[in-house]
Amino acid sequence: MRTEEMSFSTANGNTTAYVAMPDEAGSKAVVLIQEWWGLNEHIKDVARRYANEGYVAIAPDLYRGKLAADPEEAGKMMADLQLDDGLDTIARSVSKAREQYGIDTFAVTGFCMGGTYALRAAATSDDFAAAAPFYGDIPEEDVLKGLSTPTLFVSGTKDGWINPEKVGELESAAETHNLPVEVLKYEADHAFFNNTRREVYDKEAAGDAWSRVLEFFRKRL
Repeated sequence: MRTEEMSFSTANGNTTAYVAMPDEAGSKAVVLIQEWWGLNEHIKDVARRYANEGYVAIAPDLYRGKLAADPEEAGKMMADLQLDDGLDTIARSVSKAREQYGIDTFAVTGFCMGGTYALRAAATSDDFAAAAPFYGDIPEEDVLKGLSTPTLFVSGTKDGWINPEKVGELESAAETHNLPVEVLKYEADHAFFNNTRREVYDKEAAGDAWSRVLEFFRKRL
């Protein structure tokens, strides 16, 4: 496995993506969207895990080099990030990876804020063959009804932010509009996949979710 930085331009300036790839990189990639903290070591670690599974992993830096030191700063940085800017950065990372690495099939995933962007990107773009958002916010129904990307949504029933009511909105929209959505529910808190946050990390739930997402991607990429 090797890692490198991929530079690319966006509508609002230049940024980079952290790229992890197996020794024999193929044509399938997972675009991994950061939590509200920024493109930190945890996200880079998850990217390397995907590379160990045979995927080129691309983690675009939506904050353009900034990292949050605490929840207050993270909340401000997330609020300051314009939705269109984030989606544009994701789309341009896909275009650049297609050109630079010869990728022809992409999945998208992300955690917390990244789950929000992953789900919305899947609903508004035809770039992705599969999506696996982890506990991201649910788009309005007018956006959701355009979702044609097979989606595995991962949630925690103890999540106070993306709570069961919000997850229910996704399930209702999926039923109403016959959307290709499957919802996984774990008895776990928000950010339960993040093994650097011991106060919320749930090893059993994280391990099962990881296996399920990998299986989901293998079938569709």
